[in-house]
Amino acid sequence: MTPSGRIQAAADLLAAVAEEARRPADAIANDFFRARRYIGGGDRRAVSELAWGAIRQKLRLDWHLARLGVQPSARLLLIAHLVLVERWTPQKLAGHYTGDRFAPAALDRAEIELVRRLAAARLLDEAMPEGIRLNLPDWALPGLKERFGDRLAEETAAMEGAAPLDLRANLLRTSRDEARQALAAEGIAAQPTPLSPWGLRVEDRKPVSATDAFRGGLVEVQDEGSQLIALLADARPGMRVADYCAGAAGKTLAMAAAMGNRGHIVACDVSAPRLEGAGKRLRRAGVDNAERHLLQPGDKWRKRRGRSFDRVLVDAPCTGSGTWRRNPDARMRTGAQDLAELSAKQAEILEDASELVRPGGRLVYATCSLLPEEDEMQVARFLERHADFVVCPVPGLWAGLRPEVDAPDPAPMLALSPARHGTDGFFVAVMERRP
Repeated sequence: MTPSGRIQAAADLLAAVAEEARRPADAIANDFFRARRYIGGGDRRAVSELAWGAIRQKLRLDWHLARLGVQPSARLLLIAHLVLVERWTPQKLAGHYTGDRFAPAALDRAEIELVRRLAAARLLDEAMPEGIRLNLPDWALPGLKERFGDRLAEETAAMEGAAPLDLRANLLRTSRDEARQALAAEGIAAQPTPLSPWGLRVEDRKPVSATDAFRGGLVEVQDEGSQLIALLADARPGMRVADYCAGAAGKTLAMAAAMGNRGHIVACDVSAPRLEGAGKRLRRAGVDNAERHLLQPGDKWRKRRGRSFDRVLVDAPCTGSGTWRRNPDARMRTGAQDLAELSAKQAEILEDASELVRPGGRLVYATCSLLPEEDEMQVARFLERHADFVVCPVPGLWAGLRPEVDAPDPAPMLALSPARHGTDGFFVAVMERRP
């Protein structure tokens, strides 16, 4: 594709995302490129980077367009991105907006004037409201202020960067060093992650899924923070473990490997398609101590198995605010109403899952959210209702699991963040049912 053709394709992708505002942008992009197989791998990456760059800065770009009295559109959003973020000159922009075959339509008079005024501006403007300046939606600002305090600007800046590609070595098939060597033999350089004993970090966005190491189940794609949740669950050989919101079973896989395929683990979810995908991953990884269970209304499975599990992991559905650097469109797809509904759902799931924990067993509550309403406050409300549960401070657990590495944080409950830890934003609390 020509550079102009890439710009037009990026505008088309942005338009597709805008048409389905409640659907994740990465799913829309998959459909978009599947329908345009003539776009090669290099062009796909270039188009995606343009579109995702505009989505990442959409709150600020919309503010600039609104200030100039312009109704935002996919075309104008991309123009604003090229001028304000990429710092294209009006002359360079006009050289690509030519109306030639595959190129965007030529700029009209109003657009030429808009470009002129945007070129005189800067992306960050003193007149911006605090949330826009920090690139945060208003509904999330109070919670993130409470979380980070005077580190808020540093953390929000980290959320705007690209996330690294983290892998987890599958100890059922290999060691971390052997997995690293296998990747290197296929031209992919990876370094051990600093916190997870299983993790490998690939700095460049390489096609890992096309490697023999991936297809052979030696590695799985999993953010280091997600790996630490599985680590702190401390699932051991011979235990009975439930992954209550398993999804595609990323943490099920990690815990099964920690258990050495000994004991029993149940991956539960309310979505049959997600569990079907989990089955494929379990087979590739060589996991044979796991079963899948579809949770349904009126299901008596939980009641029949009450107080019988050593570990119950609840990776609860949440706003995903900790993954905004990976999913920048989620800032706009989620709102205050979603937060309220998800908080209620999290409390319900915690209640249900806690019934499975045996006396002396542990309930591990985790989210990929940075908002206290979904994290510490949720745990506090649960503990108020359940005097038979007590928090196990993470630093003490960490000392038994990773004595050679300092704990990521001294707090009793662990909150990981992009700026401090280099991971996605994750929260985890470990609670034990009193014997």
